[in-house]
Amino acid sequence: MTDNGAAAQAARGMNGTGGDTAGPWKPVLSRSVVFRHDRVRDTDLLVLPERVVVLHGHAGDIVRLCDGERDVGAIVAELAARHPGAPVADDVPVFLERIRKEGWIT
Repeated sequence: MTDNGAAAQAARGMNGTGGDTAGPWKPVLSRSVVFRHDRVRDTDLLVLPERVVVLHGHAGDIVRLCDGERDVGAIVAELAARHPGAPVADDVPVFLERIRKEGWIT
C-alpha cells in the first residue's frame, strides 16, 4: 500500500491543465451538474441535463469534497483520515481524472 502522506503530497501537485503552472487542481462540479442525495434509495446522484448518474460505494464521499476549495491532495488527505488503510491515495486521483474526462467536474 502507498504511504498516504507521500501520495497526498504528490497529488497536491496535480494541475487541472496537465502541467500548467496555475497551481494545484481544485476540482469542482461542472456548472451543468448537480449533486443530490436520493433519500428514498439512500444513494448519491449526479444530475446532468437529460441524464442521472448513480454514484456507487464511496464515490459520493469523493464528489462531495469537490468544492473548488480543496485541491486533490486535500481531498485525498481528508478521505485517508476518514478511511484509514483504504487505498485512497491511489484510487481517488484516478477516479477524479475519470469523472473530469466525463465533464462532470472541472
